[in-house]
Amino acid sequence: MDTLTLAPFERVHLPGALALSRAVNWPHRPEDWEMFLSLSQGMVVLDGDRVVATALATPFGAVATANMIIVDAERRGGGLGRRVMEAAMARVTATEWRLVATQDGLPLYRKLGYEAYGEIVQHQGVARSAIVGSALPDTATKADLDALCAMDHAATGMDRTALLTTLLKRGRIHLLQERGIPVAFAALRPFGRGEVLGPVAARSEDEARALISPLIASAEGRFLRVDTPVSSGLADWLSAQGLAHAGGGVLMRKGATTACTGPQTTFALAAQAFG
Repeated sequence: MDTLTLAPFERVHLPGALALSRAVNWPHRPEDWEMFLSLSQGMVVLDGDRVVATALATPFGAVATANMIIVDAERRGGGLGRRVMEAAMARVTATEWRLVATQDGLPLYRKLGYEAYGEIVQHQGVARSAIVGSALPDTATKADLDALCAMDHAATGMDRTALLTTLLKRGRIHLLQERGIPVAFAALRPFGRGEVLGPVAARSEDEARALISPLIASAEGRFLRVDTPVSSGLADWLSAQGLAHAGGGVLMRKGATTACTGPQTTFALAAQAFG
């Protein structure tokens, strides 16, 4: 660190962060980085004006996520990842921390006290829906924000009001309703090479499929990504829609476990960065 500078992550650092993510073959666009930073606190490591490491910490009430942890290939192995990650986490107060780990990141996160509690599988490809002529569920508006936040909190234990507000602006959210009351939702927004479908919060696998099917149909012929927990049971079905298995990650957490009250559970993530 004698020749490096640890600094708060500012908008001026976004081009350097984008270069780092491209070097590790992450699909993030400038707009994706800007969205993530707008919801987060972060730190960068600078070699002069060059960004050589990044980390973000995103607060969601009592829970926060650690994400976008990247170290330049020439600087790895010297503890820089730990340094920038701990500095980012110090900027946010939370009783529970969560992240989605790559295999390369697992040793560091274990040293920092994170423990695995599940797996995520990533599915992506050019969407080809097996459901023809399926109508889109109702589109959510700002008036539905409280209901969306309540369902999302039931599924995740997180207060993601800021995230859901952003998703309403940058994409679209669709609702399943029962006697006029929202009971499940799914979001679709631009990301990376095309679009990402998530989060999806529903009470059952059938409800999740009822939401996801018409959204896949609406994206037919376009590149689509879905990150789903292994426990969701959707993996084989997503593959049948043309979204091939393309890796995944390990769900990890540290600190006091925040209860998810249900009845909704998570069937797809907003992003690996946000859970």
